[in-house]
Amino acid sequence: MLAPFSTRLLKWYACSGRKNLPWQRSVSAYRVWVSEIMLQQTQVQTVIPYYRRFMRYFPSLKSLAESPLSEVMVQWAGLGYYARARNMHRTARLIRSHYGGRFPKDKKILMTLPGIGRSTASAILALAYRQRHAILDGNVKRVLARHADIAARPGDTTANRKLWKQADDYLPHQNIAEYTQALMDLGALVCTKNNPQCERCPVAEDCLARKIGCIAERPCLAISKKKPHRHVFMLMAMHKDSILLERRPPSGIWGGLSSFPEMQSQAEAEAWCRQKIGHITNTNCLPSFKHQFTHFSLTITPLKVEIGKIYPRISEENGLVWCKLLYSISGVPAPVKKLIVQLQNSRDKDDS
Repeated sequence: MLAPFSTRLLKWYACSGRKNLPWQRSVSAYRVWVSEIMLQQTQVQTVIPYYRRFMRYFPSLKSLAESPLSEVMVQWAGLGYYARARNMHRTARLIRSHYGGRFPKDKKILMTLPGIGRSTASAILALAYRQRHAILDGNVKRVLARHADIAARPGDTTANRKLWKQADDYLPHQNIAEYTQALMDLGALVCTKNNPQCERCPVAEDCLARKIGCIAERPCLAISKKKPHRHVFMLMAMHKDSILLERRPPSGIWGGLSSFPEMQSQAEAEAWCRQKIGHITNTNCLPSFKHQFTHFSLTITPLKVEIGKIYPRISEENGLVWCKLLYSISGVPAPVKKLIVQLQNSRDKDDS
């Protein structure tokens, strides 16, 4: 007779699970929360360096709550899905002001805080406080959908209820933190989206999708929709060794980060430069490239414009500022950082 699902999983975890992730050291609700938010839509290996840096700057909820959002966005820059950082900052301030700086131990209360849904709240309580709650992140959903053969297409509320029930049914009464981590590890390391290693899986023997031969179809893929597409010109205005950056609005794509001003055409960009910045000495249109967002794709055409004599003052109320090229890559989105590095490398070659 087979041992319970959780027993087999815990035995596997003792030998093969991950136990040295940065957030597994000196476990606290704050550290678990930061890691869980960062891990949403993002792989562990990508998260680790960002997590370490973030914790150096904001080692406690108090330090995060007391820091301005602009500093938080600088440390988050490059990790993507920037609403996560804005929600974290709001949540830290709410916990400081309403809950004495301590994470609530009540799941319903946690779920009222910005950016904390059912699975994230459960993960915080299970991993930090060892409370008996089931989680259902992407990796766990895949494991359970395969093991119980649940055809769970994104947005299918009936299938989602089945998955939550399955997650609850498998919960052990002890070793909740270890079991929760084991379930996440199984999905990340063994029951992977592509090429799952069923021969290494501790619960393969009674996996229904494996028996039926439909592992690749579980969970069901989302019905693919053609992404909307946008095209912008990014104005890279340069004056000597400085480059013009613009602080974006606090909400929306790249909210709160510094970026290049965006225009709809080269003519618009050049006219804007003459009106706002100064005299143009040279213009160079660089090769376009694509950047993918969750809900749309963006084609970026970099427009390098060299400015000779500049107007005395840039309007700060529009968020415009001249930055030294060498120090301008903090707090900018990934494609902007890529372009700035290219400019730096080009300058270095010219100087050598």
